[in-house]
Amino acid sequence: MLSNSLNFSGGPGALPLSVLAQTHAAILALPETGLSILGMSHRSAWFKEVLSEAEQNLRTLLHVPDGYSVIFLQGGSSLQFSMIPMNFARGAKVTDSTAPAEFVVSGYWSGKAVEEAATIAPARAIWDGASQHYSTLPVFADLPRSPHASFFHYVSNETVEGLQFNEVPAALGVPLIADMSSDFLSRPVDVGAYSMIYAHAQKNLGPAGVTVALIDNTMLERIPSGLPAMLDYRTHIEHHSNYNTPPVFSIYVLNLVTRWLMHDIGGVDAMQRINARKAAALYGTLDAMADMVEVHAEPAARSQMNIAFHFKDRALDQVCIDAATAAGFSGLDGHRSLGGLRASIYNAVTEDAALALSAFLADFGRSHG
Repeated sequence: MLSNSLNFSGGPGALPLSVLAQTHAAILALPETGLSILGMSHRSAWFKEVLSEAEQNLRTLLHVPDGYSVIFLQGGSSLQFSMIPMNFARGAKVTDSTAPAEFVVSGYWSGKAVEEAATIAPARAIWDGASQHYSTLPVFADLPRSPHASFFHYVSNETVEGLQFNEVPAALGVPLIADMSSDFLSRPVDVGAYSMIYAHAQKNLGPAGVTVALIDNTMLERIPSGLPAMLDYRTHIEHHSNYNTPPVFSIYVLNLVTRWLMHDIGGVDAMQRINARKAAALYGTLDAMADMVEVHAEPAARSQMNIAFHFKDRALDQVCIDAATAAGFSGLDGHRSLGGLRASIYNAVTEDAALALSAFLADFGRSHG
């Protein structure tokens, strides 16, 4: 039987077991209200307090500077791919001489980002890792960036290919925007270095349905008039993420996750240390199996969140997945665009779970090597 404690899904990902227990109870009746979370009004005083606490917890965990708004949006990161250029690449403050928005295409999702942006405003990829099959990452300082770009965008962690940036690009006077969907809250980040950070929930934050955005308020001057209200960041800031009916359930669980991260884990720095140990255990096992296993990412670009790999005898990929499922593991299928296997070790995946998977893979290698 599959186990919640052995869930390595790429997304929606694992939730902390304590959060699952609280969520289970809240579906029947919230301790504060006696009503099910699924029937709580978004206009209630209770939910306004949830929104306020969730925002404050994120500000505390990431040391969000004054002058930044924290908002909760819908549509996932995919909506942000078009909403960002709609707000920040077409306003009166962006002159006709401004260069196109610039993107690093380091994998599947960053490729989607530039494609969507180009339907809204001029956009170009200044680096594309396709020729290396998205197995490596560029050095930001080596990129042919323009100081006149409307903004510079990259994905900090590529979920599909298992790549993660460990540097922050220089601003060059250009707004810096990062999709941190799959490594948000997994490690410290200097929020003040960015004009915007966004992340959908279903990796490290909670269930699908809500996206967090941290926005430097000076960026609001770029937003043109006449945008549909739901697609204008100012609307959500002015209404404290409660303009229309927000995803109450998803935000409630997100708030539980932030409490868990603060009080049970000890904050983002402690979480990073745990994540580093989990990744080291799994990569160590896979590297010891190098005669039969190939990790997709080059060592310098390896992610601490997603480990994509395959057997050199590709017939063993499905054999391993089937054996893992029988042993209680879940979510190890590689993304449809890449195949193979993928172990996603998001925040809620424990060290014990990572060690159990490492032991399983080592045993499988001995049995089939």
